[in-house]
Amino acid sequence: MHFKNPTDEEIKEILISKKRIAVVGLSDNPMKTSYMVSAVMQDAGFEIIPVNPSADEVLGVKAVKTLQDIDGHVDIVNVFRRSEYLPEVAKDAVAIGADVFWAQLGLANDEAYDYLKAHDTVSIMDKCIKVEYARLVR
Repeated sequence: MHFKNPTDEEIKEILISKKRIAVVGLSDNPMKTSYMVSAVMQDAGFEIIPVNPSADEVLGVKAVKTLQDIDGHVDIVNVFRRSEYLPEVAKDAVAIGADVFWAQLGLANDEAYDYLKAHDTVSIMDKCIKVEYARLVR
C-alpha cells in the first residue's frame, strides 16, 4: 500500500470543521461496528446520513440507497465496505463533491487513493473516525 494519510493536525481540523457524514455500509444492526461508531459520532454532534440499500432507517435517520440520493453537500464519506469496493465508492464520493473520503480501520486501496488524489479529494484510510475523534478532538 502506498496511500498517505493527512497529518494528525489536518485530521483534527477535518473533525472540527466537517460535521455532515454519509456512512456507506451503515448497518441497522446495533451489534455491528458501523452502527456503534456512527452512534458515537452522532452523539458527538455530527449529522449522520446512512447509506445502505437494504435499510429503511438507521439511528433514527432515513437511509438512502446511494451517495447520489443525498440532498445537499456531504463533508465526509465514511466507508464501511470491504477494501475491494473502495474504488467504486471513491468515484461516487468525487461525483457528489464530498470533501473527505474516509475508509475505516482495516480498509485501504491504492487504486481508490490514486483516484481521490487525482481529483483533489482528501482521503484517509485504515483509521477509525471514532478513535481519531476521541484521540485528537475530545
